[in-house]
Amino acid sequence: MNLIFPHTFVPWFRSVAPYIHAYRGKTFVVAMAGEGIAAGKLSAFVQDLAILQAMGIKLVLVHGFRPQVSEQLRAKGHPERFSHGLRITDAPALDAAQEAAGQLRFEIEAAFSQGLPNTPMANATVRVVSGNFLTARPVGIVDGVDFIHSGIVRKVDATTIRRTIDSGAVVLLSPFGFSPTGEAFNLTMEDVATSTAIALQADKLMFMTELPGIRENQEDPESAIDTELALADAEKLLAVLPATKPTEPGFYLRHCVKACREGVERSHILPYSQDGALLMEVYTHDGIGTMVVDEKLESLREATADDVGGILQLIEPFERDGTLVRRERTSIERDIANYTVIEHDGVIFGCAALYPYPEAGTAEMAALTISPQVQSQGDGERILKRVEQRARAMGLNSIFVLTTRTMHWFIKRGFQPVDPDWLPEARKRKYNWDRRSQVLVKQLQ
Repeated sequence: MNLIFPHTFVPWFRSVAPYIHAYRGKTFVVAMAGEGIAAGKLSAFVQDLAILQAMGIKLVLVHGFRPQVSEQLRAKGHPERFSHGLRITDAPALDAAQEAAGQLRFEIEAAFSQGLPNTPMANATVRVVSGNFLTARPVGIVDGVDFIHSGIVRKVDATTIRRTIDSGAVVLLSPFGFSPTGEAFNLTMEDVATSTAIALQADKLMFMTELPGIRENQEDPESAIDTELALADAEKLLAVLPATKPTEPGFYLRHCVKACREGVERSHILPYSQDGALLMEVYTHDGIGTMVVDEKLESLREATADDVGGILQLIEPFERDGTLVRRERTSIERDIANYTVIEHDGVIFGCAALYPYPEAGTAEMAALTISPQVQSQGDGERILKRVEQRARAMGLNSIFVLTTRTMHWFIKRGFQPVDPDWLPEARKRKYNWDRRSQVLVKQLQ
């Protein structure tokens, strides 16, 4: 185990580093459904939040309490009433909500106070601050239904919350708000979290929910999770999805869409059932749930001088094992306009260079590299297509590659092996006969 661990841990930790740098000092609003707390997920969830804070992320935590309020009402023998997807909060329900909120706040603060040795909370000092940060107004009477003490967020004291999280504390919000006259209103966790994220212009709004995310095929409950939804696509999907109950796919999606419309960069739907979902979503390439973003984070584009460092970091392991020929930084800087890259969230995950030989009507595609983290996801084909487009735009008839290990990948994509003598004269003079690379050519239609 000691021999294996460095070979797995070190590359993994290095792959996480760009996200640590990217999110330091950013503001996340994280909302945990009361169902997750009832399912016993609070302790691990708080540990993950403490890790995020240790990485320099500013946190606002919003907790839900739907099942806890329901349990209180059952204990009192009082029936629950719902309409339009909201709880009708009469006087007994308001009392039950206040009791549930108090108990949950106590449990959350206790969880943040853990510090047992050999646990993620060891040596952690996390201050939790609660307060009357929310002003609310009544839902009122809707379609003849009086919601009594159920409310909607009217205003968020963003200035005080910002000052508190800037001091290093975690702000804890319960789904309660107060009117200017001191009247208490029962709010929804989703409304509180969304309104707070918008008021703070948070970098992320993250819902820990009963759902694994939004599935690519709504007709197939076993289909893959759509890990990234552009806002426009999310709006179209929301128009046809049920969104009344927390177990329905559109329920949290509508809050994600609202947040992104009003300035929150990214909104997430994550499953609380998956241990470490919060960390995986923040610190891995594809995450685990569904992210709604105003525009696609992944871009396929021509490289700029700012990408040199990312390209070097990407190709260096392949140069070291002999898959690629070594390239000096100066040569990449000189030829940067020849490169095409795939960037995701500020990190380069794929690249290729195109070197034209116009006198021979062809061009060499070199340094085609895809990060091991995202291989077999089609990024290689995407870069190849873009390189082919660039070659056609130059009026070239073919592209060729030199390879020692990946010939089968290219052959499957229309390349044909040829003798090295086929190479343009200028390239033939630089051919390394000791390396004995295979030459493969693809004709461009």
